[in-house]
Amino acid sequence: MKPAQESAPEDSDARKHRKANHLLVAGSLLNAIAFFSASPFLTLYLKDHSRLSLAVIGGVVGSIALISAIGGIAGGVMVDRIGAVVCIKTGLVIYIAIYLLLALVDSTALIVALIMLLGVGRLLIEPAMKKLMSLAGGDDGSIFRFRYMTLCVGAIVGPAVGGLLYLGGSVYLFVCPAALFAAYLLLLTFGGSTLVALEPETAAGGEDGAGQSYAGLFRGLVRDRRLMAAIGAGMVIFLVFSQIDSIIPLFIKAENEDRAVALIASLLMVNAVLGIVVQAPIAWLGKKLPERSLVLIGCAAFAAGLILFLGMRLSPVFLYVGIVLWTLGEAILLPMPDIAVHKMAEAGQKGTYFGLAELRYVGFFVGPVVGGGLLAAGATLYFVTMAVAIFGCVPLLARNIARRAPATEVMP
Repeated sequence: MKPAQESAPEDSDARKHRKANHLLVAGSLLNAIAFFSASPFLTLYLKDHSRLSLAVIGGVVGSIALISAIGGIAGGVMVDRIGAVVCIKTGLVIYIAIYLLLALVDSTALIVALIMLLGVGRLLIEPAMKKLMSLAGGDDGSIFRFRYMTLCVGAIVGPAVGGLLYLGGSVYLFVCPAALFAAYLLLLTFGGSTLVALEPETAAGGEDGAGQSYAGLFRGLVRDRRLMAAIGAGMVIFLVFSQIDSIIPLFIKAENEDRAVALIASLLMVNAVLGIVVQAPIAWLGKKLPERSLVLIGCAAFAAGLILFLGMRLSPVFLYVGIVLWTLGEAILLPMPDIAVHKMAEAGQKGTYFGLAELRYVGFFVGPVVGGGLLAAGATLYFVTMAVAIFGCVPLLARNIARRAPATEVMP
Protein backbone atom coordinates (compact mmCIF):
# COMPACT_ATOMS: atom_id res chain seq x y z
CA MET A 1 0.00 0.00 0.00
CA LYS A 2 2.87 2.38 0.73
CA PRO A 3 4.14 2.62 -2.88
CA ALA A 4 0.62 3.36 -4.09
CA GLN A 5 0.21 6.05 -1.44
CA GLU A 6 3.53 7.65 -2.42
CA SER A 7 2.72 7.61 -6.13
CA ALA A 8 -0.50 9.57 -5.74
CA PRO A 9 1.20 12.87 -4.82
CA GLU A 10 3.72 12.31 -7.64
CA ASP A 11 0.90 11.80 -10.16
CA SER A 12 -0.82 14.91 -8.85
CA ASP A 13 2.39 16.95 -9.17
CA ALA A 14 2.90 15.68 -12.72
CA ARG A 15 -0.62 16.75 -13.68
CA LYS A 16 -0.08 20.19 -12.15
CA HIS A 17 3.16 20.64 -14.06
CA ARG A 18 1.54 19.55 -17.34
CA LYS A 19 -1.30 22.02 -16.79
CA ALA A 20 1.20 24.73 -15.94
CA ASN A 21 3.18 23.95 -19.09
CA HIS A 22 0.03 24.22 -21.20
CA LEU A 23 -0.83 27.60 -19.67
CA LEU A 24 2.71 28.86 -20.18
CA VAL A 25 2.77 27.71 -23.80
CA ALA A 26 -0.60 29.33 -24.50
CA GLY A 27 0.56 32.56 -22.88
CA SER A 28 3.84 32.46 -24.80
CA LEU A 29 1.94 32.08 -28.08
CA LEU A 30 -0.37 35.02 -27.34
CA ASN A 31 2.62 37.11 -26.28
CA ALA A 32 4.52 36.20 -29.47
CA ILE A 33 1.63 36.93 -31.81
CA ALA A 34 1.04 40.29 -30.13
CA PHE A 35 4.73 41.20 -30.25
CA PHE A 36 5.29 40.22 -33.88
CA SER A 37 2.07 41.83 -35.07
CA ALA A 38 3.42 45.28 -34.14
CA SER A 39 7.16 45.31 -33.34
CA PRO A 40 8.54 44.66 -36.87
CA PHE A 41 6.53 47.60 -38.16
CA LEU A 42 7.39 50.17 -35.46
CA THR A 43 10.40 51.48 -37.38
CA LEU A 44 8.27 51.83 -40.53
CA TYR A 45 5.53 53.54 -38.52
CA LEU A 46 7.99 56.10 -37.12
CA LYS A 47 9.51 56.61 -40.57
CA ASP A 48 6.07 57.33 -42.06
CA HIS A 49 4.73 59.44 -39.15
CA SER A 50 7.74 61.50 -38.10
CA ARG A 51 10.82 63.32 -39.38
CA LEU A 52 13.20 61.42 -37.11
CA SER A 53 16.53 60.20 -38.51
CA LEU A 54 17.24 56.51 -39.03
CA ALA A 55 19.57 56.42 -36.03
CA VAL A 56 16.98 58.07 -33.77
CA ILE A 57 14.25 55.73 -35.00
CA GLY A 58 16.50 52.77 -34.21
CA GLY A 59 17.19 54.25 -30.78
CA VAL A 60 13.49 54.72 -29.98
CA VAL A 61 12.60 51.14 -30.90
CA GLY A 62 15.73 49.80 -29.23
CA SER A 63 14.92 51.68 -26.02
CA ILE A 64 12.18 49.13 -25.27
CA ALA A 65 14.88 46.54 -24.69
CA LEU A 66 17.20 49.04 -23.00
CA ILE A 67 14.63 50.01 -20.36
CA SER A 68 13.73 46.40 -19.64
CA ALA A 69 17.41 45.45 -19.51
CA ILE A 70 18.43 48.17 -17.06
CA GLY A 71 15.34 47.64 -14.92
CA GLY A 72 15.44 43.86 -15.27
CA ILE A 73 16.95 43.13 -11.87
CA ALA A 74 14.33 45.34 -10.19
CA GLY A 75 11.64 43.41 -12.07
CA GLY A 76 13.28 40.11 -11.13
CA VAL A 77 13.40 41.02 -7.44
CA MET A 78 9.70 41.94 -7.61
CA VAL A 79 8.98 38.57 -9.22
CA ASP A 80 10.68 36.72 -6.34
CA ARG A 81 9.06 38.85 -3.65
CA ILE A 82 5.47 39.41 -4.79
CA GLY A 83 5.02 36.56 -7.26
CA ALA A 84 5.51 35.92 -10.96
CA VAL A 85 1.81 35.80 -11.85
CA VAL A 86 1.12 39.18 -10.23
CA CYS A 87 4.02 40.70 -12.17
CA ILE A 88 2.84 39.26 -15.48
CA LYS A 89 -0.68 40.62 -14.93
CA THR A 90 0.68 44.06 -14.08
CA GLY A 91 2.88 44.07 -17.18
CA LEU A 92 -0.05 43.03 -19.38
CA VAL A 93 -2.19 45.91 -18.07
CA ILE A 94 0.65 48.30 -18.95
CA TYR A 95 0.93 46.83 -22.45
CA ILE A 96 -2.81 47.09 -23.09
CA ALA A 97 -2.97 50.72 -22.00
CA ILE A 98 0.05 51.73 -24.11
CA TYR A 99 -1.14 50.08 -27.33
CA LEU A 100 -4.62 51.58 -26.99
CA LEU A 101 -3.08 55.03 -26.51
CA LEU A 102 -0.80 54.52 -29.54
CA ALA A 103 -3.92 53.90 -31.61
CA LEU A 104 -5.29 57.30 -30.55
CA VAL A 105 -2.38 59.79 -30.42
CA ASP A 106 -0.64 61.47 -33.35
CA SER A 107 1.99 63.62 -31.61
CA THR A 108 5.54 62.44 -32.34
CA ALA A 109 6.66 63.15 -28.77
CA LEU A 110 3.78 61.11 -27.31
CA ILE A 111 4.34 58.25 -29.75
CA VAL A 112 8.03 58.10 -28.83
CA ALA A 113 7.25 58.20 -25.09
CA LEU A 114 4.65 55.43 -25.35
CA ILE A 115 6.92 53.17 -27.38
CA MET A 116 9.66 53.60 -24.77
CA LEU A 117 7.21 52.77 -21.96
CA LEU A 118 6.70 49.32 -23.48
CA GLY A 119 10.01 48.50 -21.79
CA VAL A 120 8.35 48.90 -18.37
CA GLY A 121 5.84 46.16 -19.14
CA ARG A 122 8.61 43.98 -20.50
CA LEU A 123 10.83 44.23 -17.39
CA LEU A 124 7.97 42.72 -15.36
CA ILE A 125 6.79 40.05 -17.80
CA GLU A 126 10.05 38.54 -19.07
CA PRO A 127 11.69 37.52 -15.75
CA ALA A 128 8.32 36.27 -14.49
CA MET A 129 7.62 34.09 -17.52
CA LYS A 130 11.14 32.66 -17.51
CA LYS A 131 11.01 31.90 -13.80
CA LEU A 132 7.74 29.98 -14.20
CA MET A 133 9.10 28.07 -17.20
CA SER A 134 12.26 27.20 -15.27
CA LEU A 135 10.19 25.93 -12.32
CA ALA A 136 7.83 23.93 -14.54
CA GLY A 137 10.52 22.55 -16.84
CA GLY A 138 13.13 19.85 -16.50
CA ASP A 139 16.65 20.11 -15.15
CA ASP A 140 18.29 20.25 -18.60
CA GLY A 141 16.67 23.56 -19.54
CA SER A 142 15.24 22.18 -22.77
CA ILE A 143 12.01 24.07 -22.08
CA PHE A 144 13.80 27.20 -23.29
CA ARG A 145 14.46 25.63 -26.68
CA PHE A 146 10.86 24.50 -26.69
CA ARG A 147 9.87 28.07 -25.78
CA TYR A 148 11.82 29.25 -28.80
CA MET A 149 9.78 26.90 -30.98
CA THR A 150 6.47 28.12 -29.57
CA LEU A 151 7.55 31.71 -30.12
CA CYS A 152 8.25 30.79 -33.73
CA VAL A 153 4.71 29.45 -34.09
CA GLY A 154 3.37 32.75 -32.79
CA ALA A 155 5.73 34.66 -35.06
CA ILE A 156 4.26 32.92 -38.11
CA VAL A 157 0.89 34.49 -37.41
CA GLY A 158 2.03 37.87 -36.07
CA PRO A 159 3.82 39.36 -39.11
CA ALA A 160 1.04 38.26 -41.46
CA VAL A 161 -1.59 39.91 -39.27
CA GLY A 162 0.55 42.99 -38.65
CA GLY A 163 1.37 43.46 -42.33
CA LEU A 164 -2.28 43.40 -43.31
CA LEU A 165 -3.28 45.71 -40.46
CA TYR A 166 -0.51 48.19 -41.27
CA LEU A 167 -1.77 48.44 -44.82
CA GLY A 168 -5.30 49.00 -43.50
CA GLY A 169 -4.28 51.79 -41.13
CA SER A 170 -1.96 52.33 -38.19
CA VAL A 171 -4.84 52.33 -35.68
CA TYR A 172 -5.50 48.65 -36.44
CA LEU A 173 -1.81 47.84 -35.98
CA PHE A 174 -2.04 48.83 -32.30
CA VAL A 175 -5.54 47.60 -31.44
CA CYS A 176 -4.57 44.04 -32.38
CA PRO A 177 -1.80 43.54 -29.76
CA ALA A 178 -3.97 45.25 -27.13
CA ALA A 179 -6.68 42.65 -27.75
CA LEU A 180 -4.21 39.76 -27.65
CA PHE A 181 -2.65 40.91 -24.39
CA ALA A 182 -6.16 41.25 -22.96
CA ALA A 183 -6.79 37.60 -23.91
CA TYR A 184 -3.57 36.64 -22.12
CA LEU A 185 -4.72 38.55 -19.04
CA LEU A 186 -8.02 36.64 -19.05
CA LEU A 187 -6.13 33.36 -19.35
CA LEU A 188 -4.13 34.19 -16.23
CA THR A 189 -7.23 35.39 -14.39
CA PHE A 190 -8.91 32.00 -14.75
CA GLY A 191 -5.86 29.71 -14.64
CA GLY A 192 -3.27 31.64 -12.67
CA SER A 193 -3.63 29.58 -9.48
CA THR A 194 -1.91 26.64 -11.21
CA LEU A 195 1.09 28.84 -11.93
CA VAL A 196 1.13 30.40 -8.46
CA ALA A 197 1.45 26.88 -7.02
CA LEU A 198 4.77 26.44 -8.83
CA GLU A 199 6.47 29.21 -6.90
CA PRO A 200 8.33 28.67 -3.62
CA GLU A 201 7.15 30.45 -0.51
CA THR A 202 9.81 33.12 -1.05
CA ALA A 203 7.47 34.81 -3.53
CA ALA A 204 5.40 35.94 -0.58
CA GLY A 205 8.41 37.10 1.44
CA GLY A 206 10.21 34.03 2.71
CA GLU A 207 13.92 33.23 2.73
CA ASP A 208 16.36 32.56 -0.12
CA GLY A 209 17.31 36.18 -0.63
CA ALA A 210 13.93 37.79 -0.20
CA GLY A 211 15.24 39.69 2.81
CA GLN A 212 18.40 40.93 1.13
CA SER A 213 18.71 44.48 -0.08
CA TYR A 214 18.61 45.30 -3.77
CA ALA A 215 22.27 46.38 -3.64
CA GLY A 216 23.29 43.22 -1.79
CA LEU A 217 21.62 40.98 -4.35
CA PHE A 218 23.23 42.87 -7.19
CA ARG A 219 26.73 42.69 -5.67
CA GLY A 220 26.38 38.96 -5.14
CA LEU A 221 25.21 38.25 -8.66
CA VAL A 222 27.83 40.33 -10.46
CA ARG A 223 30.54 38.23 -8.80
CA ASP A 224 29.26 35.16 -10.65
CA ARG A 225 31.59 34.99 -13.65
CA ARG A 226 29.50 32.39 -15.44
CA LEU A 227 26.43 34.62 -15.17
CA MET A 228 28.38 37.63 -16.44
CA ALA A 229 29.71 35.57 -19.37
CA ALA A 230 26.20 34.42 -20.26
CA ILE A 231 24.96 38.02 -20.15
CA GLY A 232 27.86 39.23 -22.30
CA ALA A 233 27.25 36.52 -24.88
CA GLY A 234 23.58 37.42 -24.96
CA MET A 235 24.44 41.09 -25.57
CA VAL A 236 26.48 40.20 -28.63
CA ILE A 237 23.85 37.80 -29.98
CA PHE A 238 21.00 40.25 -29.47
CA LEU A 239 22.98 43.14 -30.96
CA VAL A 240 23.03 41.23 -34.24
CA PHE A 241 19.64 39.56 -33.89
CA SER A 242 17.92 42.93 -33.29
CA GLN A 243 18.66 43.92 -36.87
CA ILE A 244 16.00 41.62 -38.33
CA ASP A 245 13.05 43.59 -36.95
CA SER A 246 14.59 47.06 -36.78
CA ILE A 247 17.21 48.07 -39.36
CA ILE A 248 17.02 45.35 -42.01
CA PRO A 249 13.39 46.39 -42.72
CA LEU A 250 14.69 49.92 -43.40
CA PHE A 251 17.25 48.52 -45.87
CA ILE A 252 14.50 46.55 -47.60
CA LYS A 253 12.29 49.64 -47.74
CA ALA A 254 15.11 51.70 -49.29
CA GLU A 255 15.76 49.07 -51.96
CA ASN A 256 12.15 48.18 -52.78
CA GLU A 257 9.71 50.63 -51.20
CA ASP A 258 6.62 49.39 -53.04
CA ARG A 259 6.97 45.82 -51.76
CA ALA A 260 8.69 46.52 -48.43
CA VAL A 261 5.84 45.57 -46.08
CA ALA A 262 5.03 42.38 -47.99
CA LEU A 263 8.69 41.36 -48.15
CA ILE A 264 9.28 42.00 -44.44
CA ALA A 265 6.16 40.11 -43.38
CA SER A 266 6.94 37.12 -45.61
CA LEU A 267 10.58 37.08 -44.54
CA LEU A 268 9.64 36.94 -40.86
CA MET A 269 7.10 34.21 -41.54
CA VAL A 270 9.73 32.10 -43.32
CA ASN A 271 12.08 32.74 -40.40
CA ALA A 272 9.46 31.52 -37.92
CA VAL A 273 8.62 28.36 -39.87
CA LEU A 274 12.27 27.48 -40.34
CA GLY A 275 12.92 28.13 -36.65
CA ILE A 276 10.76 25.08 -35.93
CA VAL A 277 12.04 22.95 -38.81
CA VAL A 278 15.74 23.34 -37.98
CA GLN A 279 15.35 22.18 -34.37
CA ALA A 280 15.67 18.49 -35.31
CA PRO A 281 18.94 19.02 -37.25
CA ILE A 282 20.27 21.15 -34.39
CA ALA A 283 19.47 18.41 -31.86
CA TRP A 284 21.27 15.90 -34.11
CA LEU A 285 24.30 18.18 -34.50
CA GLY A 286 24.36 18.75 -30.74
CA LYS A 287 24.88 15.03 -30.20
CA LYS A 288 27.55 14.65 -32.88
CA LEU A 289 29.65 17.79 -32.40
CA PRO A 290 31.36 19.55 -29.48
CA GLU A 291 29.23 22.44 -28.33
CA ARG A 292 31.93 24.97 -29.21
CA SER A 293 31.71 23.73 -32.81
CA LEU A 294 27.93 24.13 -32.70
CA VAL A 295 28.38 27.74 -31.56
CA LEU A 296 30.81 28.40 -34.42
CA ILE A 297 28.30 26.95 -36.89
CA GLY A 298 25.64 29.25 -35.49
CA CYS A 299 27.88 32.31 -35.85
CA ALA A 300 28.93 31.36 -39.37
CA ALA A 301 25.29 30.87 -40.37
CA PHE A 302 24.35 34.31 -38.97
CA ALA A 303 27.26 35.93 -40.84
CA ALA A 304 26.49 34.23 -44.16
CA GLY A 305 22.83 35.23 -43.89
CA LEU A 306 23.78 38.87 -43.38
CA ILE A 307 26.04 38.94 -46.43
CA LEU A 308 23.32 37.31 -48.54
CA PHE A 309 20.80 39.98 -47.44
CA LEU A 310 23.04 42.52 -49.15
CA GLY A 311 22.46 40.60 -52.38
CA MET A 312 18.87 41.89 -52.41
CA ARG A 313 20.23 44.61 -54.67
CA LEU A 314 20.54 41.93 -57.34
CA SER A 315 17.39 39.98 -56.54
CA PRO A 316 14.91 39.56 -53.64
CA VAL A 317 15.69 35.83 -53.85
CA PHE A 318 18.86 36.50 -51.86
CA LEU A 319 16.69 37.61 -48.93
CA TYR A 320 15.08 34.18 -48.72
CA VAL A 321 18.35 32.28 -49.15
CA GLY A 322 19.86 34.48 -46.45
CA ILE A 323 16.99 33.93 -44.02
CA VAL A 324 17.58 30.16 -44.13
CA LEU A 325 21.13 30.57 -42.82
CA TRP A 326 20.15 33.41 -40.46
CA THR A 327 17.49 31.19 -38.88
CA LEU A 328 19.93 28.32 -38.38
CA GLY A 329 22.23 30.64 -36.45
CA GLU A 330 19.32 32.12 -34.51
CA ALA A 331 17.93 28.73 -33.49
CA ILE A 332 21.32 27.55 -32.27
CA LEU A 333 22.38 30.64 -30.32
CA LEU A 334 19.31 32.39 -28.93
CA PRO A 335 18.25 29.83 -26.26
CA MET A 336 21.77 29.30 -24.89
CA PRO A 337 21.97 32.20 -22.39
CA ASP A 338 18.58 31.30 -20.85
CA ILE A 339 19.60 27.66 -20.49
CA ALA A 340 22.75 28.74 -18.68
CA VAL A 341 20.82 30.97 -16.25
CA HIS A 342 18.22 28.23 -15.66
CA LYS A 343 20.97 25.88 -14.49
CA MET A 344 22.64 28.44 -12.21
CA ALA A 345 19.68 29.84 -10.28
CA GLU A 346 18.06 28.31 -7.22
CA ALA A 347 14.25 28.23 -7.13
CA GLY A 348 13.83 31.14 -4.73
CA GLN A 349 16.08 33.45 -6.78
CA LYS A 350 15.23 32.51 -10.36
CA GLY A 351 13.33 35.75 -10.90
CA THR A 352 16.31 37.80 -9.73
CA TYR A 353 18.78 35.81 -11.86
CA PHE A 354 16.61 36.05 -14.96
CA GLY A 355 15.99 39.71 -14.18
CA LEU A 356 19.70 40.56 -14.07
CA ALA A 357 20.21 38.44 -17.18
CA GLU A 358 17.88 40.86 -18.98
CA LEU A 359 20.93 43.15 -19.14
CA ARG A 360 21.89 41.27 -22.27
CA TYR A 361 18.97 42.98 -23.98
CA VAL A 362 21.11 46.11 -23.99
CA GLY A 363 22.17 44.54 -27.27
CA PHE A 364 18.65 45.19 -28.56
CA PHE A 365 19.18 48.90 -27.86
CA VAL A 366 22.76 49.18 -29.08
CA GLY A 367 21.98 47.07 -32.16
CA PRO A 368 19.38 49.36 -33.77
CA VAL A 369 21.34 52.53 -32.85
CA VAL A 370 24.62 51.23 -34.26
CA GLY A 371 22.85 49.51 -37.13
CA GLY A 372 20.96 52.66 -38.10
CA GLY A 373 24.17 54.69 -38.11
CA LEU A 374 26.07 52.06 -40.11
CA LEU A 375 23.26 51.73 -42.66
CA ALA A 376 23.25 55.50 -43.13
CA ALA A 377 27.01 55.28 -43.79
CA GLY A 378 26.63 52.46 -46.31
CA ALA A 379 24.86 49.12 -46.68
CA THR A 380 28.05 47.14 -47.37
CA LEU A 381 29.73 48.51 -44.24
CA TYR A 382 26.61 47.71 -42.22
CA PHE A 383 26.26 44.06 -43.26
CA VAL A 384 29.97 43.22 -43.10
CA THR A 385 30.34 44.78 -39.63
CA MET A 386 27.38 42.83 -38.25
CA ALA A 387 28.66 39.60 -39.84
CA VAL A 388 31.99 40.00 -38.01
CA ALA A 389 30.42 41.13 -34.71
CA ILE A 390 28.46 37.90 -34.12
CA PHE A 391 31.69 35.95 -33.54
CA GLY A 392 32.25 37.99 -30.38
CA CYS A 393 29.92 35.63 -28.49
CA VAL A 394 32.16 32.57 -29.02
CA PRO A 395 34.67 33.05 -26.14
CA LEU A 396 31.88 34.13 -23.77
CA LEU A 397 29.64 31.15 -24.47
CA ALA A 398 32.64 28.85 -24.09
CA ARG A 399 32.72 29.60 -20.33
CA ASN A 400 29.27 28.07 -19.85
CA ILE A 401 28.13 25.92 -22.72
CA ALA A 402 31.12 23.61 -22.81
CA ARG A 403 30.14 22.39 -19.35
CA ARG A 404 26.65 21.32 -20.31
CA ALA A 405 25.31 18.26 -22.01
CA PRO A 406 23.28 18.87 -25.19
CA ALA A 407 19.63 19.60 -24.48
CA THR A 408 16.81 17.73 -26.14
CA GLU A 409 13.89 19.53 -27.71
CA VAL A 410 11.14 17.77 -25.80
CA MET A 411 8.41 19.46 -23.83
CA PRO A 412 8.88 18.70 -20.13
